[in-house]
Amino acid sequence: MNGLRRWALPLILPLLALALWWVGTGELFGASPMAKRFSPQETLLAAQALLDNRELLTHSAESLRRVGIGLLLALLIGVPVGLLVGVSADFERGTTPSFQFMRMVSPLSLMPLAVMLLGIGDAPVYFLLAFAAVWPIILSVASGVAAIDPRWLRLAHSLSANRYEILRSIILPAIVSHLLVGVRLAIGLVWIVLVPAEMLGVQAGLGYFILDTRDRLAYGELMVAILYIGLLGYLLDSGARWLHRRWSHRR
Repeated sequence: MNGLRRWALPLILPLLALALWWVGTGELFGASPMAKRFSPQETLLAAQALLDNRELLTHSAESLRRVGIGLLLALLIGVPVGLLVGVSADFERGTTPSFQFMRMVSPLSLMPLAVMLLGIGDAPVYFLLAFAAVWPIILSVASGVAAIDPRWLRLAHSLSANRYEILRSIILPAIVSHLLVGVRLAIGLVWIVLVPAEMLGVQAGLGYFILDTRDRLAYGELMVAILYIGLLGYLLDSGARWLHRRWSHRR
């Protein structure tokens, strides 16, 4: 019985949303002709067509590639900066006000500047994704360093460990759990920024596909794209949570 409840409870809200969607776009309650184009039936037919021609898979592969590059850039910048913030009190005092200010700037507000400076194509998309993702990574790494038991550091110094040995043997293993939390937060931000960022002149991607379906008045395909974006985002977040649980259990 407990197992049944465990599997059934998460399905209640999606089934309720599906029922409301079907009722709201159905003929039974006098839905408008425009609303009927967003119906579950039209969406299902569009999904079957998109699966047959693999168009959606092509666009999602491009989007996931951009997400991967954006996260990689954020990690390459955020991890060293976060370590500096965590280990140097002077660096923290000198940078925290600026970092907190820039963290509050919406990446989407930078879209015009990104296009003017970097042109159209992938470059401004990478910049916007990295800008969105870098702040939770910096803050998570810095908090991980701050959470290290100082007795471990004193022990390392008493054993004449150099800075590299302390970094490799104590600091980096201690911050992995915090870093994975930051990566999960970064994925959520990147996934939100991705779709509007891919409207900056690229020729493939889920954001481009959203614009294309709108221009073609293909509302069934538009609904498929919206649901598919939600599904991919859910799977990415689930993967990040799984990695965090695995690391925490291992430690």
